[in-house]
Amino acid sequence: MSDETNHNVRDPTTPPAATPAGEQPGNPARRKFIREAAVVGVAGAAGLALAACGKQEAGKVAGSAATSAAATTASAAKGLPEDYVPPGQLDEYFGIWSGGQSGEIRLLGLPSMRELMRVPVFNPDFTIGWGVTNESKRILGPNFPPGGDCHHPHMTQTDGHYDGRYVFINDKAHTRVARIRCDVWRCDRIVDVPNVQAIHGLRVQRAPRTGYVFANGEDQVPSPNDGRDLDDPKKYQTMFSAIDGDTMNVAWQVIVDGNLDNTEADYAGKYAASTCYNSEGGVTLAEMMQAERDWVVVFNIARIEEAVKKGDFKTIGSSKVPVVDGRHGSPLTMYIPIPKNPHGINASPDGKYVVANGKLSPTVSIIEWAKIDDWFDGKFKDPRDAVVAEPEVGLGPLHTAYDGRGNAYTTLFIDSQIVKWNIADAIAAHGGKKVNYLRQKLDVAYQPGHNHSSMGETRDADGKWLVSLNKFSKDRFLPTGPLHPDNDQLIDISGDTMKLVADGPVYAEPHDAVLVHKRFLMDKIKKVWDVNDPFFAETVALAKSQGVNVRSDNKVIRQGKKVFVYMTSAAPVFGLTDFKVKKGDEVTVTVTNIDPIEDVTHGFCITNYGINFEISPGATASATFTADKPGVYWYYCTFFCHALHMEMKGRMLVEA
Repeated sequence: MSDETNHNVRDPTTPPAATPAGEQPGNPARRKFIREAAVVGVAGAAGLALAACGKQEAGKVAGSAATSAAATTASAAKGLPEDYVPPGQLDEYFGIWSGGQSGEIRLLGLPSMRELMRVPVFNPDFTIGWGVTNESKRILGPNFPPGGDCHHPHMTQTDGHYDGRYVFINDKAHTRVARIRCDVWRCDRIVDVPNVQAIHGLRVQRAPRTGYVFANGEDQVPSPNDGRDLDDPKKYQTMFSAIDGDTMNVAWQVIVDGNLDNTEADYAGKYAASTCYNSEGGVTLAEMMQAERDWVVVFNIARIEEAVKKGDFKTIGSSKVPVVDGRHGSPLTMYIPIPKNPHGINASPDGKYVVANGKLSPTVSIIEWAKIDDWFDGKFKDPRDAVVAEPEVGLGPLHTAYDGRGNAYTTLFIDSQIVKWNIADAIAAHGGKKVNYLRQKLDVAYQPGHNHSSMGETRDADGKWLVSLNKFSKDRFLPTGPLHPDNDQLIDISGDTMKLVADGPVYAEPHDAVLVHKRFLMDKIKKVWDVNDPFFAETVALAKSQGVNVRSDNKVIRQGKKVFVYMTSAAPVFGLTDFKVKKGDEVTVTVTNIDPIEDVTHGFCITNYGINFEISPGATASATFTADKPGVYWYYCTFFCHALHMEMKGRMLVEA
């Protein structure tokens, strides 16, 4: 890389320093670190594959220093950082982060990058009682495996615009997809996806509205995977799944060639497209990286639906999901050869293109949706003709984001950079014109995976902010032992030049995020619960069957060895100051928060019994357990709700 590539970039928390000989400006340690990381982290497979690609000429910095977004100009003028949000003022964007191996999603405010809330999904959570309460257990299911590996959160859309209904997230570890309600930020449904293993890529249908949620089964397995054909990889396969976002049922599946990686949808509602690696059909690293090209597979939604309607499908094992054959030669799919082991796939907000990122190639491949139409209409035969450009952008391209002004921003994992490039110029250069499509390369710290621009996955891409989610953070933060945090960096893209504004440590491993302007959510988010909400339906129905009004009654009902305890909570008292049960009783405690005031949340914890859950204003929550330890056990409020919060407690008396 040329020394002029990143002359405007530095650690935003420290003043500029002199540049040691042979190093780029910025963090003096970064060049040494990147060299070490390239040797250690990429040695072997990726290193060998990339060696053949050659070094790429770094893009020259274009334009002058970027001007801040309008919302931050005043702060900058006062000498404050551009991402500064004054006390009492709200961020402009919601950031919806995946929680990686924690199994949760996280809500952040942007540009402040302040964490607002964590929403447990696949992970037990003692703060709100997720995995403890009966309400959450009904969603998680009776055989719930704790934990998850969340990668790709995406919000529902209508005609390419966010509509604030749901966010969907995958669990790669247990082959599941979950739905989170945006009005209360609680998970309300989880579906196990049959016939596949390791759900990785996930996207929502953009038009006419999010009906389907598309999910990739990454790893090939025998089908059915019941112990037969264990040692015969030729009989392994995987599938692309379409989940009905309204019912959370798997609508249909498509058998494909290769390992499905990431997926994307067009803006017309006609296609989904997934990157595939392992065209070789291998089961080891060396076998999976031999071919110079793998492919993007495009799914023709209308043709697949018609095949299912006609009955041209099979079912596998005990699953009733229709499965169609979309392998090479199928009229339902299109296989576009792409170099090499492609990873991310991202549609441009103008609805014209989708970009596949090469990973083990220095290139990204620009595919035109209109040419996919032409191929399915039989106007040409070679799928490669749908590729309108294949610009070289740098080493290790993984994911691409957009600013809505014709520019693309691609993460370069090996180079530890974000590269800004122009789509129209890349297409022109592919056509033979002498034009430089590279605009800028910006150092990030370090090894970026996903990136996301503000509103960049919708027609409303506004080109203000870009977040780079970096996997490594050596030398950036105070040491935390051998396990380092990840590093999320905020970049101003409102001007001609990218400008690094801030970075911050995050608990491993967030993986991906989307940035949603607050106007799409503020009017939809509830401030108090409605006790008639479907989330509590079974709990309230049980209470009614026992003659109990959960909002007013405080009583104990015994039915044989089953005991039902109903109480209200209103700061600073519970409706029952004590209740008595016998050893061996199955006890169900239901608590309803009757405080109508926003933000007056209560908690309910029984000491030494593993019962702890949260009850927001207006909410009802319950937990069932066996009273197997005789004695006096205090229960208390866990959320500081009143000056007499410490006195908000009672006794469970368990008779021997």
